[in-house]
Amino acid sequence: MSKAFTKETDHDDDDDAVVDSALPQGVKNYLTVGGYQTLRAELAHLVTKERPDVVSVVSWAASNGDRSENGDYLYGKKRLREIDRRIRFLTKRLEAAEVINPATQPNKDQVFFGATVLYSNQDGEEFSVTIVGVDEADPLNGKISWISPVAKAILKAREGDTVYLQTPAGRQELDILEISYPEEA
Repeated sequence: MSKAFTKETDHDDDDDAVVDSALPQGVKNYLTVGGYQTLRAELAHLVTKERPDVVSVVSWAASNGDRSENGDYLYGKKRLREIDRRIRFLTKRLEAAEVINPATQPNKDQVFFGATVLYSNQDGEEFSVTIVGVDEADPLNGKISWISPVAKAILKAREGDTVYLQTPAGRQELDILEISYPEEA
């Protein structure tokens, strides 16, 4: 079938938009040492293990003849495009990354990138969050991006400070209870 009749292309032009989409214009891609290592490990796995496995399946499926109804071939080609897109994304993100080691932070009495902060809201509920890079954020596990509203509100605060967070429900008071940094990263 001619490519004129399919929606697929060999190259996705929107990759650059995806890479920059989570970061504000002109902002660096900060990562913790652990976050950088995680992204590097994922890239290495995709390049050395997953992509070669999919290529061998596609090659085998292509050798079986008719490709138009060959599920292994069609799925394999789609998966290969997804892997290649992720490899391009990770490569660009790692090239643009600025790795910060929070353990070397000289001002450990203030909230900066990599800090773990225990704070309470005006209802007395306590929350513990670690401020990390955009690519390593995992809010359900207490890792928030340094550009998130909560992180922006607590950045540069000290233990005992009260900061204010603007939410859709209104302005909230957050009391900083404890600040800690990792010993080794």
